[in-house]
Amino acid sequence: MQLAASSEAIESARGRLRGIAVRTPLVPLEIPGRARPISLKLETLQPVGSFKIRGAGSAITAASRDRLAHGVYTASAGNMAQGVAWCARAVGVPCTVIVPEHAPAAKVSAVERLGATVVRVPLARWWQVMVERSYPGMDGLFVHPVSDPDVIAGNATIAAEILEDAPDTDTVLVPFGGGGLSCGIALGLRARGSTARVFACEVETAAPLAASLRAGKPSTVDRTPSFVDGIGIGSLLEEMWPLASTLLGGSLVSSIDEIAGAVRFMAERAHVIAEGAGAAAVAAAMAGKASGDNVVCVVSGGSIDISKLVTILQGGVPS
Repeated sequence: MQLAASSEAIESARGRLRGIAVRTPLVPLEIPGRARPISLKLETLQPVGSFKIRGAGSAITAASRDRLAHGVYTASAGNMAQGVAWCARAVGVPCTVIVPEHAPAAKVSAVERLGATVVRVPLARWWQVMVERSYPGMDGLFVHPVSDPDVIAGNATIAAEILEDAPDTDTVLVPFGGGGLSCGIALGLRARGSTARVFACEVETAAPLAASLRAGKPSTVDRTPSFVDGIGIGSLLEEMWPLASTLLGGSLVSSIDEIAGAVRFMAERAHVIAEGAGAAAVAAAMAGKASGDNVVCVVSGGSIDISKLVTILQGGVPS
């Protein structure tokens, strides 16, 4: 399976996404102790509140009507589920989502509001769907949330927008869940001739890319559940290793406290509501973990349970 999206594939995806995904802005944010502001790429402003609508929309619009005849399905803890459900509703086909039992209530409720059928399974079984790219009894189009070529091409459209708005960008920090977003952005930058470095941003409760880079091969780590639910999977998909190991500048790992602080800081200073995963890049920038004069932080999503957000805004960290 060829995952390295070409410039033609990325531009084709961008065309298909018109009217589906919005062109999100870059917003400056000053960080204490840093000479220049960073820029926030606000994917929280997408119709489903995250970047996932780009990949979902790219994959579904690339499929023929015959391929969509039996509907679509995906495996997702929440944001990709919303993206696929939104796009399926837009083209008038049924959608089923396989979710892990720990999936946050806010995201599952949003998926159900979009008309999708939710199937809850244990985490290990959910991961098996990701690896096998199928689920018994379903014959619709499976949209892989990470390693689908059309999904990666859709994610890469973010890079084009970044360079159009800030052509002098030299560093891009991206939350890392499975690698589809960070690798897609890296491919998109290179397709336009940019030498900007892309760093994956992980959380200490599960940082499989950092472990894989140390080991020189895809690795599995122990996972501790946390409010940072959009990233922090315990394993790295083997098919993503060639891209992640060659395209990304490294992994920047933040603590739960640092990410909660970034959620709070963005709410207070930029009036942006981000989920834990969406704040991972800003957390890394605030801690000085990445050098660069012109830094863009991708704020990947804003789906956070209200109770967790209240705890963070009051200075705490959700349990």
